[in-house]
Amino acid sequence: MDKRNIVYSTDPDWRPEEDIEEQSVPLSGQTAYIQRESKHRGGKTVTLVSNLSGDLKSLQKELQKHCATGGTLKNKVIEIQGDHRDKIADYLQSRNIKVKFRGG
Repeated sequence: MDKRNIVYSTDPDWRPEEDIEEQSVPLSGQTAYIQRESKHRGGKTVTLVSNLSGDLKSLQKELQKHCATGGTLKNKVIEIQGDHRDKIADYLQSRNIKVKFRGG
Protein backbone atom coordinates (compact mmCIF):
# COMPACT_ATOMS: atom_id res chain seq x y z
CA MET A 1 0.00 0.00 0.00
CA ASP A 2 1.28 3.44 -0.90
CA LYS A 3 1.76 5.58 2.23
CA ARG A 4 0.64 8.73 0.42
CA ASN A 5 -2.88 7.32 0.18
CA ILE A 6 -3.36 6.96 3.95
CA VAL A 7 -6.38 8.97 5.05
CA TYR A 8 -6.47 8.07 8.73
CA SER A 9 -3.96 6.54 11.13
CA THR A 10 -4.33 5.55 14.79
CA ASP A 11 -0.63 6.15 15.38
CA PRO A 12 -0.38 9.65 16.97
CA ASP A 13 3.26 10.08 15.88
CA TRP A 14 2.71 9.14 12.22
CA ARG A 15 3.88 11.68 9.65
CA PRO A 16 4.30 11.34 5.90
CA GLU A 17 7.87 10.50 4.90
CA GLU A 18 8.07 13.47 2.51
CA ASP A 19 7.66 16.01 5.33
CA ILE A 20 10.44 14.45 7.39
CA GLU A 21 12.88 14.44 4.45
CA GLU A 22 12.23 18.07 3.50
CA GLN A 23 12.92 19.43 6.97
CA SER A 24 16.29 17.71 7.29
CA VAL A 25 17.82 19.11 4.06
CA PRO A 26 20.06 22.15 4.63
CA LEU A 27 19.70 24.94 2.06
CA SER A 28 23.42 25.75 1.92
CA GLY A 29 25.26 23.90 -0.82
CA GLN A 30 22.21 23.56 -3.06
CA THR A 31 21.84 25.24 -6.47
CA ALA A 32 18.94 27.64 -7.01
CA TYR A 33 17.60 28.57 -10.43
CA ILE A 34 16.45 32.19 -10.71
CA GLN A 35 14.33 33.40 -13.60
CA ARG A 36 12.10 36.33 -14.51
CA GLU A 37 8.64 35.60 -15.85
CA SER A 38 5.57 37.61 -16.82
CA LYS A 39 3.41 34.98 -18.54
CA HIS A 40 -0.28 34.92 -17.61
CA ARG A 41 0.13 37.76 -15.13
CA GLY A 42 -1.25 40.70 -17.08
CA GLY A 43 2.22 42.03 -17.91
CA LYS A 44 3.38 42.00 -14.29
CA THR A 45 6.83 40.57 -13.69
CA VAL A 46 7.70 38.01 -11.03
CA THR A 47 11.03 36.46 -10.09
CA LEU A 48 10.97 32.68 -9.68
CA VAL A 49 13.37 30.75 -7.41
CA SER A 50 13.30 27.00 -8.00
CA ASN A 51 15.30 23.76 -7.57
CA LEU A 52 15.57 24.06 -3.79
CA SER A 53 14.37 21.67 -1.11
CA GLY A 54 14.08 22.14 2.62
CA ASP A 55 12.34 24.89 4.59
CA LEU A 56 11.16 26.98 1.63
CA LYS A 57 8.43 28.84 3.52
CA SER A 58 10.90 30.60 5.82
CA LEU A 59 13.24 31.33 2.87
CA GLN A 60 10.30 32.84 1.00
CA LYS A 61 9.51 35.12 3.95
CA GLU A 62 13.18 36.19 4.20
CA LEU A 63 13.33 36.97 0.47
CA GLN A 64 10.12 39.01 0.70
CA LYS A 65 11.60 41.09 3.52
CA HIS A 66 14.94 41.47 1.71
CA CYS A 67 13.25 42.68 -1.49
CA ALA A 68 10.52 44.64 0.36
CA THR A 69 7.79 43.12 -1.79
CA GLY A 70 5.14 40.40 -1.82
CA GLY A 71 5.49 36.81 -2.84
CA THR A 72 4.21 33.27 -2.51
CA LEU A 73 5.26 29.63 -2.52
CA LYS A 74 3.63 27.43 -5.19
CA ASN A 75 4.68 23.85 -5.97
CA LYS A 76 8.15 24.23 -4.40
CA VAL A 77 8.77 27.41 -6.46
CA ILE A 78 9.15 30.75 -4.68
CA GLU A 79 7.52 33.64 -6.55
CA ILE A 80 8.65 37.17 -5.63
CA GLN A 81 6.76 40.11 -7.16
CA GLY A 82 8.88 42.29 -9.45
CA ASP A 83 12.28 41.88 -11.11
CA HIS A 84 14.62 41.26 -8.16
CA ARG A 85 17.01 38.72 -9.70
CA ASP A 86 20.20 40.52 -8.62
CA LYS A 87 19.01 41.16 -5.04
CA ILE A 88 17.89 37.56 -4.65
CA ALA A 89 21.12 36.20 -6.14
CA ASP A 90 23.25 38.27 -3.74
CA TYR A 91 21.14 37.17 -0.76
CA LEU A 92 21.26 33.48 -1.67
CA GLN A 93 25.02 33.58 -2.29
CA SER A 94 25.51 35.15 1.15
CA ARG A 95 23.76 32.04 2.55
CA ASN A 96 26.12 29.70 0.60
CA ILE A 97 23.47 28.74 -1.96
CA LYS A 98 24.77 28.48 -5.52
CA VAL A 99 22.83 30.49 -8.10
CA LYS A 100 22.17 29.90 -11.80
CA PHE A 101 20.15 32.30 -13.94
CA ARG A 102 17.59 30.93 -16.39
CA GLY A 103 15.80 32.63 -19.25
CA GLY A 104 16.10 36.26 -20.23
